[in-house]
Amino acid sequence: MNEFTLGIEEEYMVVDPVTRELTSHDQKIVEAAQKIHKDQVKAEMHQAVVEVGTGICKTTEEARKEISQLRYTVSQLAGEQGLRIGAAGTHPFSHWEKQLITEHPRYNEIVNELQEAARSNLIFGLHVHVGFQSRELAIHIANQVRYFLPHVFALSTNSPFWESRNTGYKSFRTKIFDKFPRTGIPDIFNSIEDYDNYVKLLIKTNCMDNAKKIWWDIRVHPFFDTVEFRICDCPMLIDETMAFTALFQALCAKLYKLRLQNMEFISYSRALINENKWRAARYGIDGNLIDFGKEMEVNCRNLVLELLDFVDDVVDDLGCRNDLEYVHKILEHGTGADRQLAVYAQTGNFESVVDYITTQTLIGAR
Repeated sequence: MNEFTLGIEEEYMVVDPVTRELTSHDQKIVEAAQKIHKDQVKAEMHQAVVEVGTGICKTTEEARKEISQLRYTVSQLAGEQGLRIGAAGTHPFSHWEKQLITEHPRYNEIVNELQEAARSNLIFGLHVHVGFQSRELAIHIANQVRYFLPHVFALSTNSPFWESRNTGYKSFRTKIFDKFPRTGIPDIFNSIEDYDNYVKLLIKTNCMDNAKKIWWDIRVHPFFDTVEFRICDCPMLIDETMAFTALFQALCAKLYKLRLQNMEFISYSRALINENKWRAARYGIDGNLIDFGKEMEVNCRNLVLELLDFVDDVVDDLGCRNDLEYVHKILEHGTGADRQLAVYAQTGNFESVVDYITTQTLIGAR
């Protein structure tokens, strides 16, 4: 029986509490955090980013404890440097041109190859790993779960602003990341061999040196037996992170259950799923997504409620019902993007939005 173990990675912005600009922490936060959490805290390509990752967790409850602790530790250590951390998909007003790149051979190589696309990639995401007993099973589930990515993504939208502009998108982060190669919704792969042959061909032809340079919204991880969900903006609240983690875990368990009954969800083409992803990025939960089975537009909130019904029969076995329930709160209070936009509408200044983000980031962190 598959365990559906979990791992969560989050990328935080490092902010100057006076100017509210993104700022380099000169890796001091990472160095101090590694003494406490070892390799669970890492540097990222831009010096204003800190990445954290949980260990392998059996339940969402266990993962919540770890992510709460990591947010708390990183925040405390940032405070000792006179800095703050924030969780959102983009910073509301800082310009990428002013941000320093971390000195590291891998980052130098990416910047050298991708040029401005890499230098301007000042974005913050959430990655959720769900464990599988085999890579064969992982690719089978990844093919089908692609359809549901825009639904969860709509709930996670948390980047409406970019360089002091209201972009009109609920998630502009994805638009920035689109400039990278090998991003977005992947194609269907008929088997794990099919996927491995694709990877080998790209390495052989010098498109990339390893499979970590596949940056799709979902991928079978090159080194772990996990399906890695990479589509979400970094959520402001721990409760939101845990709701999306629970949803991804439940989707994997549900599709596995169907497989055991010799049934499967239809695997839709990348071209169709992309239509829903675009709508989710633009409108968040306030737009319509396409129900490809019915071939009609459906209110996104209704589709999210249908999704919760779809996974309901596996939720109690996984023990993630409490975390999943928070999805109803998001439908009620709005996504991170909706709440950022509300603060801006009320105050008319981006500094207030940054203060709101940094405050919300620490709710429940301990």
